Amino acid sequence: TMTIDSGNRVVDVHVRSGLFSSDSIFDYSTGYVATRLFSRNACFIMKLNKDHIPELERLGRVAFERQTMRTIYSPYNVWVEFQPGHSRLGNVEDWLRYGRPIERLCAGLPLYK
Repeated sequence: TMTIDSGNRVVDVHVRSGLFSSDSIFDYSTGYVATRLFSRNACFIMKLNKDHIPELERLGRVAFERQTMRTIYSPYNVWVEFQPGHSRLGNVEDWLRYGRPIERLCAGLPLYK
């Protein structure tokens, strides 16, 4: 399921697929995307790449098109750098950069950038 909050410029994507379930936040106001993979108990964060992810205004119109979903969840996007948190609450600077929605999704988990 996908929920678009145009006022806060945030998109929530929930994928329920057993072992491959995940939650994602596209925060257009901070320019970051975070995906929490439940099977790995970890969060993956990347800078929002406008070449691969549609603008928020366009996303609402094309959310259900198969090509858009392939672009958002491309198998070619790989995150490999592990940055451990210094505490259970995470680094305050990171949370200021990533924004409150991503903090709520990823607090207390290992972050991969």
